[in-house]
Amino acid sequence: MAFLEISPRDIEGNVFDRIQKTWMLVTAGAPDSWNTMTANWGGLGHLWNRDVAFVFIRPTRYTFSFIEKAGALTLSFFGEEWRKALSTCGTISGRDADKAALTGLTPVEPRPGFMGFEQAELTIACRVIHKQDIDPAGFIDPTIADNYHGDYHRFYIAEIVAALARG
Repeated sequence: MAFLEISPRDIEGNVFDRIQKTWMLVTAGAPDSWNTMTANWGGLGHLWNRDVAFVFIRPTRYTFSFIEKAGALTLSFFGEEWRKALSTCGTISGRDADKAALTGLTPVEPRPGFMGFEQAELTIACRVIHKQDIDPAGFIDPTIADNYHGDYHRFYIAEIVAALARG
């Protein structure tokens, strides 16, 4: 499967819907050791004169250790026919099961050093440039704390290295 590199600015569709409604897989690691998880929190934007992705991962998630080790991650977006696979990737830990075998997703390295999936319509390869743990003392709106039970996310800002569309 060939991926075509496109400008991040040429990504089609509503980025809010892509992330929140159709979900994405956040993946990190190497061909011999990787993990992925489903996410619907995050964003794309421009910061520090770079195109970036904003990603939030709880330290309890298995994917967390892969991002920490690799310093890189991908965001993969799929057609609706892969909704069940994304649901599985969000409910079953890679510590306990082979997500590729369970879902039929084929892990690939769409760009050296970045893991993604052959079936993705769009893969955004990112290099972590900042990370910081969410501090609940910073919540101005106290209802934000309702999203947590003491398991606060680590917030990653990752520079977009490449946007890859399935060819």
